[in-house]
Amino acid sequence: MLVVCGAEATEPAYFEGLKRARRNPAVTIKIKAKRGDPDTVVRYAAGMRDRAEGTHDEVWCVVDVDEFDLDKAAATAGRLRINLAISNPCFEFWLLLHFEACSAPLTCYGDVAKRLVKHVPGFSKSALRFADYESGIEAAVLRAKKHNVELGFEHGRNPSTGVWALVEKIN
Repeated sequence: MLVVCGAEATEPAYFEGLKRARRNPAVTIKIKAKRGDPDTVVRYAAGMRDRAEGTHDEVWCVVDVDEFDLDKAAATAGRLRINLAISNPCFEFWLLLHFEACSAPLTCYGDVAKRLVKHVPGFSKSALRFADYESGIEAAVLRAKKHNVELGFEHGRNPSTGVWALVEKIN
């Protein structure tokens, strides 16, 4: 499995931690970071997959909504057979779900960080400690699934995340 993250710090640190802690030894995971808009991340992932010639049975891109055109990225991902794990407004919403359910709109990273720091004092997106989140993975998956069932999932819905589907594949 290839996981390409649209950020350089938080997402790769989380997935490297999950990779070390995963319970499914049959899953081999390669994690890469590629800064840029989601469409660029998707095209980069497709290029990596194509150059690896069948090494990766699944390819996932982990991206945030931010101010990007997700419709274009979703169309490109569909055409190139790339899975998307989109978080709105940001990946840190997925981290927040490790500790609490949240359905109130979150306008930006700052809104999420204010809530997250209550659970992880000293939280820093540039220095994520996977151990802070490991015990809450199953709860986060359940909360994200419940949220998606109750409100529907689409990348424009705030807040929302599709990261749970990737986490289930890894575990």
